[in-house]
Parts: sequence; C-alpha cells; structure tokens
Amino acid sequence: MDEASGDEPQREGVVTVALKPAREPGTTARRLLSRLRDVMAGSGSAQIRLEKIVTLIAAEMNADVCSCYVMRAGDILELFATFGLNPSAVHQTRLRVGEGLVGDIAAHARSIALANARTHPNFAYRPETGEDPFQSLMGVPIQRGGRVRGVLVIQHTAKREYLEEEVETLQTVAMVVAELVAAGELVSAGEIATTADIGMLPTRLSGISLNRGLATGLAVLHRPQLTIRQMVADDPDREMQRLNDAVIAMHSAIDDLLRASEVAGGGEHRDILETYRMFAADRGWLARLREAINNGLTAEAAVQRVQNETRTRMTQIADPYIRERLLDLDDLTNRLLQHLAGKRSEAETGTLPDDVILVARSMGPAELLDYDRRRLRGLILEEGSPASHVAIVARALDIPVVGQVQDVLSRIESLDPLIVDGDNSQIFVRPAEDVQDAYALSILARSQRQRVVAAMRDQPAVSRDGIEIAINVNCGLLMDLPHLHDSGAAGIGLYRTEIPFMVRSTYPDVETQTTLYRKVLEQADGKPVVFRTLDVGGDKMLPYFTAQQEENPAMGWRAIRIGLDRPAMLRQQLRALLRAAAGQELRVMFPMVADVSEFDAAHAIMMLELDRLERRGESQPTRIRIGVMVEVPSLLWQLPQLVQRVHFLSIGSNDLMQFLFAADRGNPRLADRYDPLSPTMLSVMSHLVEHCETAGVPLSVCGEMAGRPLEAMVLVGIGLRSLSMSPPAVGPVKIMVRSLDVDRLRRYLRGMIDSPSHSFRENLRAYAKDHAIMI
Repeated sequence: MDEASGDEPQREGVVTVALKPAREPGTTARRLLSRLRDVMAGSGSAQIRLEKIVTLIAAEMNADVCSCYVMRAGDILELFATFGLNPSAVHQTRLRVGEGLVGDIAAHARSIALANARTHPNFAYRPETGEDPFQSLMGVPIQRGGRVRGVLVIQHTAKREYLEEEVETLQTVAMVVAELVAAGELVSAGEIATTADIGMLPTRLSGISLNRGLATGLAVLHRPQLTIRQMVADDPDREMQRLNDAVIAMHSAIDDLLRASEVAGGGEHRDILETYRMFAADRGWLARLREAINNGLTAEAAVQRVQNETRTRMTQIADPYIRERLLDLDDLTNRLLQHLAGKRSEAETGTLPDDVILVARSMGPAELLDYDRRRLRGLILEEGSPASHVAIVARALDIPVVGQVQDVLSRIESLDPLIVDGDNSQIFVRPAEDVQDAYALSILARSQRQRVVAAMRDQPAVSRDGIEIAINVNCGLLMDLPHLHDSGAAGIGLYRTEIPFMVRSTYPDVETQTTLYRKVLEQADGKPVVFRTLDVGGDKMLPYFTAQQEENPAMGWRAIRIGLDRPAMLRQQLRALLRAAAGQELRVMFPMVADVSEFDAAHAIMMLELDRLERRGESQPTRIRIGVMVEVPSLLWQLPQLVQRVHFLSIGSNDLMQFLFAADRGNPRLADRYDPLSPTMLSVMSHLVEHCETAGVPLSVCGEMAGRPLEAMVLVGIGLRSLSMSPPAVGPVKIMVRSLDVDRLRRYLRGMIDSPSHSFRENLRAYAKDHAIMI
C-alpha cells in the first residue's frame, strides 16, 4: 500500500492528511463508534454535529477526505459536510441520483471501493470541490427504513486497495449518521414530501388487484421501524443476553400466531407461516447477529446492521422467491427490535379504529396477522404480487388487497378515510361525499348480490331455452377449495399446480406432491378436477430452479417446454398425479403446447409412468383423460391432427390473445388496445368450436374471458358449453346464463364475425340490455 509523502504541498482550501498505516479494523470500529456516540449526544446543531462526525471519521480511518452527501427533494444528493474538500463546496455541490460515483452508490444502495476512482466510467469531476489530488475512494449508502438517505465517502491521495473490514467499519458508521439525517434537523420532513399542498384533496390511486372485494375504513400506516438510540455496546455480554431473551420471546409469539384460529387449519397460508417460523430460527441469521454484538454493537444495532447487509445483497437479485424472503427478513427484524425495546406494535396497542385499512410499503405474513381480524377491512401495499405471502394470507382472511400503489405511504396520512376497490385495482383517498355514497351503494348491492348468488347456489346453470352450461372454478391453492362448494360450481376446470411449488422453499418430492393432489381430489368430493401440469418459467419462476434471463420470457423457455427438456420433473409430477387419483378419474392437461409433436412427447411420458405403475402393481385411476391448453396460435393449423389424440381441449384466452395480437398483456400501453370481443378473437374461438364439435371433443375456456358476464355470454353464444373462472365470478355468470336465450344470441352473432369492426363490445352490451340479460 503506497503512503502519501509527508511533505507533499497542499492546495489552497484543501486539507491533506498523510496516510498512516491502518489500525486493526475491529479496534478502529469500536473506538470510532464510541467517539461518535459522544458527538451524537453532544450540544450544537445537527449541521455542527455532522461536521464533527466527518472530521472524526477522517482522523480515525486515516483518510484525506471524508464527506457526507444528504438526499434532498427531487432525488438530489447535496454535499452537507466535508473534511478535506473545499469548504465552500458545502451546500453548493449537488449530484442527481445515478450521477457520478456518489450518485451510483445511492441509486443501487451498494458500497463502492476503488483504488483509482478517476478512471471509473461513472466518475464525475466537480472542480469546486478541489478533489483533483485524490485517487482512491470508498463510499457507502446511508440507509434507514430500507431507503437511501445519503452517501458517506472517504478518499485518499494515494492509490490504495481498501480492506473489507474498512468497508464494514464505514457501513456501521453510516448507520449512526442515518439517525442524524432521519431526525429531520438537516432536511425537514416537509421538504421530502412531494404532495405537500395537494395531499389533503381527494385522490384516486391505482395499482394491481391482489384480492378482489370492496372495503371502506380509516388508514392505519404500518411503519414498524424503531429508532435505535445507542449503537455501541457498554457491556457486550449483557447485549448478548438481551438478544437471546428477545429471540425466545419472538419465537413464542410466532407460535401463538400459528395456534390462532385463522391459520390453525391446513392450507398454504399455514405452510407459509411454518416456513416463516423456520426462518426465524435460522442458525446463520442468528450467528450473524451474535457476531455483530461481539464486534461491539448493541443488540438493536446488530439486528439493524445484519438486516441492512442482507437487504443490500438480496435487492440485487431478481428472483421473486428471494425477494419474498427479504420481506420475511424485514418482518423478523422489526419484530425482534420490538421485543428488544419491550414495546408493543401498533397492532397490539388497542388504539386502532373500528374499520382498519392497512397501508404499508410491504409486509410479512405474520405482521398482517398481528392486527385484530375483527377490525381489519382491507390492505394497500406499495409493493406486493399475487403470489406474495401476505397476499395469500389476506385471501385466506378474505380481505381486499391492492398492491403496487406507487408512493402510497407519502400520499396517505394516518386516519385518512379510504375506499379499497380490489375488483378494479384502485383506491380512493379522502373520497368526496358522492364517491362515498356511490361505494356504499356498491357494497350494499354486492352484499345483496351475494345473498342472491347464495340462494341460487344449487340451481343449475341452464339458459332460458334449456342449454346447460358447466361453470367451473380456477384454483391453485388448497385454501381455494372451499370456494368450489360455496359457489355451487360444477368442478375445477383449472387447477394450477405451479402455485404450491412457488410458495415452497424446496422442490416438493413425489410423496409431497401425491399428498397435495390427493387432498385436492378429496376436497373436490367427487366433482371433476382438471390438473394443469407445471406452467413455470416466464414470470413464474421457482425459487430453487435456475434459469437464464430472457428478453421475452412469455414466449421463452416455460411450461411444457421445460417439462420436455427436464423430463424427470414432468415424470415425477405425473407419477404423483397417477398415485393420488388411484380408484377415481384423473384429468390432466399440458400447457403451452405449440405443435402436435410436443403433445405426443408429453403423452409418451404419461404412458411411461402408467406402465411403471402397472409393473409395480400399484392402484391406478379408473379412467385417465388427457387434454391440451390451446394458447399458442400455431396449434390452430394442426387441429385436425390434435383432436384425434386428445380427450378434451381448454382455451387459455389470456395467452392466446397476447400471442394472437403480439401484445404483451403486462404492458399498460397495450392493455385496452385489443378487445377479446373482436372479430379476430371470436373467429378463432368459433373455429375451435367447429373442429371440436365435429370430433366430439369437449372444449372449455379457462381464461379471464370466461369470468366476465358479457364475454361469457358471447362464448356461450358461439357454442362453448364449459367455462372456468375465479370463484367470485361464478355467481354473476350463472345469473347471466339463466337469463339468456342461447339460440337467439347465436343467430345474432352469426352475422357479426366477418365484420371489419375493431370490437363488438358496445353492440353486445346493447343486445344484452335490450334482451334483459343480466350482465
């Protein structure tokens, strides 16, 4: 390591500290933290204390420069204090997030250590700082509450390699600085808020629906972050004992959650909490906490440091399962900090309003269950996905959830009146009186409609002219199974086998899969169940399955393509299905089949497993029905060959439509550009109906079209006799069918399909109104 010459001339306005041999890092960190604690507790303004802190860091870490940049409104990093750079640059030098090395650290929430910073492509020269002589640079993000609040930087005149222990020391120091930055003295909380003047006006926010339903209530902001007052341990042995006691108390509290009535039964939500309990007992996590205490931190600071380090690593990973583990880690961190502080969470204080709408950036599954179920009405998240653990638990509790609502925590105040519309993926903040009245009527009408649906649950789905329609449900979790009987559905038209795989941390073996599928068939109680083999890949990756990033994953390596390329996976799943269905009928369909040869290959694997079953003398299903999901347009030109091989076909309208129109269904710009009620889509559907009727092959639809009454009306009109949908859609579609004259509609549609129109939607809506069809 080079040393700076002691007689090197100084430039005007630049103080240069000669580089001395580094002290033992552990000793440096403990001494520095101790001295920083004295500065934090001392007198003077926040600005003065920050200036003392950078001077102290430079001295203790033998740095020529130490600078602190603080995040301002508009994603601007402002130089707030420095030792070694030109003092006149303070409050003058500004960088945007992503600009220069400092901006890059903030943009990616990661540390940088460079022996020759000036040659880095992201280096941005600021002449007013007088930083010309400094070669090496190390910087770390200042983080609090999962967000970057600034950047802490040291620089040296000589080129040098920074030790890992030095980086860790600066990261620990940044935690102390974060408390000063977040206190609101350097930058006011009002400046950070971007909706200051319009925040109190009625506002409509949109997101994605994670669970359907309507709810009204008052906002409760879920912000479990606790302020850590002491970073350095006075008595490490006592801190270790405090940690051990808090871990025991936390484990006991989680066990109480598992015994609660809402999750005491089986199902994926129970499995999720069992996995969460195992994560809380993870030896590696606990060992890292204890190591941090041994390095001189308090128990609270150790928990926060380990969480910051893990979050920085895990946020660089795109895998959805890893990100779900990050939410569990956030939950556990906050829970452990509460036990260390001896404080109850807001959920336990008893001061909640009667109608609670929870608002959070993200949540772990156990955090949701902390709240009083009798008061909980809805949930709004800045993050979240349909397969997230908190969304699955919320569905088990039957509360509406809207996720991916941008900046929701900065746009909603505590106790704001809210409306959560899970049906239309929107929320209303401080709604006007007319909006409140309209939604009150909607909730009342929904309740009345549910009573009507319940009353006709056992009534057949038969049209006015005597055409019977099989209305089935789509399921993917054991917790969905009660809806099969509650809704009065004829059966399960699509059981998505991949969803149970996605919520598990390891690939389920044949025995585990067999048990799962047997439970599904048992709970179906004799009603038909169609199992779709694994449709993974694309946006549905398994946490334990390594796959390369693809530019167009929806049309990439997924579904049956993976099954055929990894036949052991498909064989194990088919083996489990055959065993689970012993003594009863088994229906299986293969997804994403693009040509007949792919079906033939998958069918051959099924026959191999059936032969294996026979050789072993194991019980077999009484009958096996094998089908295909029609999603890829290329299959339309092989229908004559396909219908000779299959027992049934099912149209996956979601993928079929996006492939037919070359329109990514996840792209909001294209969401309404093409209509399923268009001549093109209806021509394709009619073509399928004709081929299947001629061959005597049953045909169904299991995409979103089937669950919307207007679209379902048209599907029935062109000849579909089996529809599969989400459970809440069963009642409205059944009401539509019972008010429909199918033959009259068929004659009306016959003359429309060859039309050049973009969409028939308004014509069909008018037809339904004119003929008193309940849509």
